[in-house]
Parts: sequence; C-alpha cells; structure tokens
Amino acid sequence: MALEKRDITGHALAMRDLIADAASLKPDTRWEDTLWAHSSEESLCDHQTKARVCVATLLPFKNGQPDWDGFVRSVAWMQQCGEHYGVELVFVLNADTGYIFDLDLAQYAEVLRRFRDNFPKARFIAGVTAWQAAQDSSFKVERYLPQLELAQAHSNNEVMLMTSPHLSALETVAKRDAYFAIAEHLSAPGIVHALEPSFVPWAKPFEPWLLHELANHPKFIGGKISTLDEPHFLYWAAMCRGLQLPFLPHSGDDYGIATAIRLGLPLLIGAGVSACPLICAARDMWLLDSVADKKFKTGSGHFDTRVYKLFEAFQSFEDLVFRLDEKLSAAAYKHSTAHVLQQLGLLESAETHPRCRDLRGEDEGARMAEAMRRPLRVAKRLGIPFFGQS
Repeated sequence: MALEKRDITGHALAMRDLIADAASLKPDTRWEDTLWAHSSEESLCDHQTKARVCVATLLPFKNGQPDWDGFVRSVAWMQQCGEHYGVELVFVLNADTGYIFDLDLAQYAEVLRRFRDNFPKARFIAGVTAWQAAQDSSFKVERYLPQLELAQAHSNNEVMLMTSPHLSALETVAKRDAYFAIAEHLSAPGIVHALEPSFVPWAKPFEPWLLHELANHPKFIGGKISTLDEPHFLYWAAMCRGLQLPFLPHSGDDYGIATAIRLGLPLLIGAGVSACPLICAARDMWLLDSVADKKFKTGSGHFDTRVYKLFEAFQSFEDLVFRLDEKLSAAAYKHSTAHVLQQLGLLESAETHPRCRDLRGEDEGARMAEAMRRPLRVAKRLGIPFFGQS
C-alpha cells in the first residue's frame, strides 16, 4: 500500500509503499515502513471482546520482612473486584512490581508458594529473568532456568520472559534464536516482554520481523510491550489483527491504560494493583454486553459514556503514581503503590523491599492522598465499590 504525506500547506510529499504482508518482512524492517505503524486506534476499537486484566501484584513489606497478610489481603481485594464486574483477572507475581530484581531464589519461591496456598484456583503469570547474569559477558540461556523451574513447579500459570541486558543486546536474528532456545525449556505457556529505552537505557523494542517470528512460535501465547514514548502497542495490535496471528498483545503502558480497554486487548500493568476496581469498572462500562448493562440499565447493547470520565480519572491518578524522577525513571512507582494500598486499608506499612533503592520522598503519603481525590470522587459518583480510603 502506498502512503501519501502532505506538508502543512496541503501539497503532496513523497509517496512510499508500506509493507502489509509477512513475506516482505526482513530482520532490519522498521515499523515506520509497515502499514501497521500507521493504523489509528479508532480503527482497532472493539466493544465485544472481554479481554483479561493481568494485575502486577505488589509484594508489600513491614519491618523489613514480607507482609504476607497484606499480600493476601491485596490479592483477595483485586479478586473481589474482578468477580464483581465479571472481569478475568490473572495475577502477575515476581515481576517488577514484585521486586524481581531484588529477590533471592528463596523469596522468589516463597511468593509463589504463598500465593498458591491462599489462592489454589487463581491463575498467575510468573516473571522470569536472567538470574545472576551480571557476571557474564554474553547471553546464556541457563541464566533463565532457575526462576523458570521454580515457576513451572506450579500449575495453572504462565511464564513471562522478561528481557535482560545480554538478551536485549543481541542482533535481531540471534535474539529470535535466544528466545526460541529459552522456549525449549517452557512447559507452561510463555509471554515475551519488550521494553522501550525509556524504562532502561539498554532496552530495545521488538521490530516487526522479530515480533512476527515470536508470535508464530507455539510456546508463546502473547507478549507484553512496555511503552512510554512510542505507540508500539498499537503497532503490535495492528499487526496481530491484520495477519490474524495466534498471539495476544498485552499492554504494559501505565501512561495509556485506556487504549487496551478500547482495543479489547489485555492489560499487564503495575497500575492494575492500585487502580484495580476502576479498571475493572471501565472494562465493563466499555463493553456493549456488560455486567452494568444487565444490572443497572434499562435496555441492552449500549455502553456507558461516562467511561470516558473514568478513563481520565484513573489515568490522572496513575500518572502521579508513575511520575518520572529527575533521572526520568518511574521505577519508584512501587513505593507510591504501597502508599495507595495503605490508604485503602489493605496494608499496614508503605515500606519497600529492603534492597530496593527506588524510593519516593517522605511526603509521598500526602501526595498519593492528593492524587486519589479525583478517582475517589468519580468512583463515588459512578457507584464503583471497593475503592475508598480507610
């Protein structure tokens, strides 16, 4: 397909052909050279699909130790939200929100065991990364195996292969081969994970050829793309739908939560834990055949237009939870999240993992109280349960 561009006066600029079929993709193909990078969000909207919400569960701490009671309370709270709105919740354990980069293997295993003991039927996604790879000079598959083996000792779960510096540094074809090599050890369904450099400087998002290769691997059921600066999630959505790939893009964009809801695609985000009832309510309000339609409205088949105000309310809230520090990092969102859950009465303490160095200031409790004012007001006006300060 040819793309025509015009300047600000309306005069036509150069035209170029855009790739729209997989056979034309090459390892060095750029997204901007494909049709999928030029698809609008509006063209991808979906009011029918009841996509799941994958909530990146926080591991809370109190007096320097994991707060297991708080952990169980927060998971049970989220589970209650999902059940109320008929939203499928999947709990993400031992990922960034669960301090995966600060956990030793004993703590990693304990999180999984505690979760399964308390929630025997709940599905979870376990984050897996390259354990102790800093001592290596190149990528080694075996660094992914210690956490992978612990995660796959359980059932009713999936595994998210989180990127790592040596994996990200590989050239495109070698990177594909590395993912395929890790996949040989998968017995649970796999989810691949890509990051923009906005999160860590060494990150490289998947280009179209690599995404297509991974999406067609039988062990990978989907992927998460964490974005801040470029709409890679839209690129993924457009490609996977256009080519009917057996692969579900999961949004990791905490700055654009509503996009996945509008597209009928899964979320896999840290914001899921602090805004769980709001996101579940929005997912329901967006659907044409929704819980809200059946319970609270006359007639059927009409979504609730007030969802747009709910989108604004929880996004303004999460923009502050995930605000960038002077180093342009949002990594301290975990500390902010703990303050939110404390104010909701779910945690006794807003402590972080003792080894975590991504901390907010002493006034963070007051800042989060201020950030919650608008979503609290909207939740009250819309009758959204489970979101109120203790």
